[in-house]
Amino acid sequence: MEGLLAYLRANALELSGFVTGAACVWLIARQNIWNWPLGIANNLLFMVLFTRSGLYADVGLQVFYVAVGIYGWWHWLHGGLDHGALKVSRTPPAEAALVGALTLAGTALVVLLLKRFTPSTVPVLDATVTGLSVAAQVLMARKRLENWWIWIGANLISIGLLIYKQLFITAGLYAVFLAICIAGLVEWTRSWRMEAR
Repeated sequence: MEGLLAYLRANALELSGFVTGAACVWLIARQNIWNWPLGIANNLLFMVLFTRSGLYADVGLQVFYVAVGIYGWWHWLHGGLDHGALKVSRTPPAEAALVGALTLAGTALVVLLLKRFTPSTVPVLDATVTGLSVAAQVLMARKRLENWWIWIGANLISIGLLIYKQLFITAGLYAVFLAICIAGLVEWTRSWRMEAR
């Protein structure tokens, strides 16, 4: 028991990230606006954790999440018809193609930056998670249904990467994220179908 308490104390930052992250994704799946401020707090915690763990692309990703969190918070409240609440929608083909192209280009750029300027031991996987996560976050802020598919892929890669980096609590968090993403996909699909009638 003492060993467990010592472990929890030593990993308080990771545990705080776990709790705020799981709560945030749960709120997103339910289209609850309070996901945004909670998500920003979660991003700040993970900036510190990932800096300590040498996951430099993930640090930059957290900075990006804070900026998109502010945008998403506003957009969910005022981005709909007549500046009202935003509804779930599908990603138009042109937007999907643009997001796909920018994701590939951004991922390649991050790989180059990580290899050149950091001691990253996993630049390709770290950059891939970053690229997918940026795309998913942007689509989520626009309340596009397809964000969930991208999150599912990013979380699957992240779980393996975090286990490799021995961040077991955070890997567990991403497994929880994965389950919530699947539930979110189901919930948002149901919502989209009802609104499309």
